[in-house]
Amino acid sequence: MNKTITAENAPAAVGPYCHAKLAGNTLYTSGQLGLVPATGELPQGVEAQAAQALENLQAVLAAGGMSCADVVKTTVFLADMNDFAAINAIYAKYFPGEAPARSCVQVAALPKGALFEIEAVAVK
Repeated sequence: MNKTITAENAPAAVGPYCHAKLAGNTLYTSGQLGLVPATGELPQGVEAQAAQALENLQAVLAAGGMSCADVVKTTVFLADMNDFAAINAIYAKYFPGEAPARSCVQVAALPKGALFEIEAVAVK
């Protein structure tokens, strides 16, 4: 049995999907862009988008009763792999200490022209 998670403090999904699914003690999040929840707009630049996407991810995790400390795996999608070092510095602030496992890939395009997207798996 699973439960749909909707976070009030995260931007609405831009397609037919939910913020996350809680299956037992495992939370699977949908990809989070750097959309500002109040406006639905993307901030300028990969650093600002990454920081906002990670804030959005925190809101989704909290709605599922979890935090960044519960994250065991993330996948990061970049529009440009040249941004790898810049996003690592921001990412490290949200996952201090022992970081989760992570994949990071460059993609041809992201929804809404975003530069950064992140999804996560968390376990209580």
